[in-house]
Amino acid sequence: MNLRALLGNVCLWLCILLFLAGCVPIQAVPQPEATDMEGHEHTMDAAAELGTVDFPISCSSEAQEEFNQGVALLHSFFFPPAIKSFEKVIELDSTCAMPYWGIAMSRLGIPWSPTPADALAAGQEAVDAALALGGKTPREQAYIDAIAAFYQDYATQDHGTRARAYEAAMAQLVADFPDDLEAKVFYALALNITASPTDKTYANQTKAREILEPLMAEHPNHPGVVHYLIHTNDYPSLAAQGLEAAERYASIAPAAPHALHMPSHIFTRLGYWQESIETNRASAEVAQASLPVDAAPDTAVEQALHDKDYMMYAYLQLAQDGAAKDLVDEIGAVKQATGGFTAAYALAAMPARYVLERGAWDEAASLTLNPPDRAWERFPQAEAALVFARGLGAARRGDVAAANQELERLHELHDALVAANDAYWSGQVEIQTTEVAAWIALAEGKNDEARTLMQTAAAQEDLTEKHPVTPGPLKPAHELLGELLLALNEPAAALPEFEQSQQIEPNRFWGWYGAARAAELAGDSDTAKSNYRQLLTLVANADSERPEIEQAQTFLAE
Repeated sequence: MNLRALLGNVCLWLCILLFLAGCVPIQAVPQPEATDMEGHEHTMDAAAELGTVDFPISCSSEAQEEFNQGVALLHSFFFPPAIKSFEKVIELDSTCAMPYWGIAMSRLGIPWSPTPADALAAGQEAVDAALALGGKTPREQAYIDAIAAFYQDYATQDHGTRARAYEAAMAQLVADFPDDLEAKVFYALALNITASPTDKTYANQTKAREILEPLMAEHPNHPGVVHYLIHTNDYPSLAAQGLEAAERYASIAPAAPHALHMPSHIFTRLGYWQESIETNRASAEVAQASLPVDAAPDTAVEQALHDKDYMMYAYLQLAQDGAAKDLVDEIGAVKQATGGFTAAYALAAMPARYVLERGAWDEAASLTLNPPDRAWERFPQAEAALVFARGLGAARRGDVAAANQELERLHELHDALVAANDAYWSGQVEIQTTEVAAWIALAEGKNDEARTLMQTAAAQEDLTEKHPVTPGPLKPAHELLGELLLALNEPAAALPEFEQSQQIEPNRFWGWYGAARAAELAGDSDTAKSNYRQLLTLVANADSERPEIEQAQTFLAE
């Protein structure tokens, strides 16, 4: 990967942001939580590098230019400045309905997760304004009607149902206006939003790719095209097809933090850890620099937290535990954070990863939700990440009573997600519950039950996919099953579990080590040597002394 030119552009924009932060007060703008990735207004130069967007509307020429910038910001999920841009369009041409469409789109926030009620209410106001003005052309009215479908009956209809209504409306828009570039791009996004995590044929993703790949050749600087191609291919079996878009996106829109982050979705799927670290570090710096000058020093930006979760995952695969500990300390000092679920998930998952990826089971007991006064009851799936780490840690150190206490809490969080009709996250927490139960059974000497439970968890995980909010499972189920089989002295059965895990989550520290150890114990010296060599190559720049590294060195020396 050649990130040098990319990071040069990033440094330029970071300097600009820091200059503006030091010289021009950037005032906080009240935004509904889910639509606010950073939570503040941003001073944005009209010529900012956001990519090339040309979305013709029936408004004044001045309004058209501003509208294009708003759509470019929207495509890079830079929602607060996108909203400000669309508001400026309204000031420039009060007869124009399309900026209200843009505001309603922006209020949805990251579209894979349900939008909180306050943001939905604000978005519905924009929809109502757009409908009242009406589109000046049938095409503009079709866009307005499509976003209206996403908001219709939001108080009683769940996010998935409304997203599918939006997808159908966008499909019709493309059919009616087949030459409309933006219609195709937003339809591809809709296909990604509604893609089923249990559909292993990747039907929606295939449709989206068939739309976007030709468009990338025709419009190589369009931020939405490359952004949504990355999401389209953010799956183990598809990731290689997203590499060109990943390498391109950050250089197209270096002024948007999310554009700097998104390449790491593909880098993570391919096990390119150093590349993920670099692009996420750049994104986090730009995102955090966007805070107003009077922001409290213990405030974290949601995008930066998301970036750091991906960085944490990568550091731990490289056994750079010192760098990972620095991130743990940073989030431990956070007293407030902008945004909603994405921030909450990162705050809970990062300390959980730090424990689990180092096998530091004793440390799991001290994990606590931070900041403690955050509305954690709104994010049971985020809390579950930390509870899972505590429960697994307790079971693996033999503290069955503590593990059962955490298991009970996981059941409560699962029930809360079921009550909220969140099928995806209730399913993820069910997998975590089964895994903790398996290791409790092992601690109690119920070996057959432990094996069956872990096999069930692995089969459950095979039927689903990770959510875009996370770089990967806190502990891949097949990897965890391999470790349990090693604990049962079944190395020959453990080896294929580690190998299967590596097919899904490649180049992981515990994937290489587990396969090497299982092969060693099974008497397969050649396979053990190959995997130990891969492990030592992976951790060539480790900053910690993990015993597994020493074990690999000793085995190869012998």
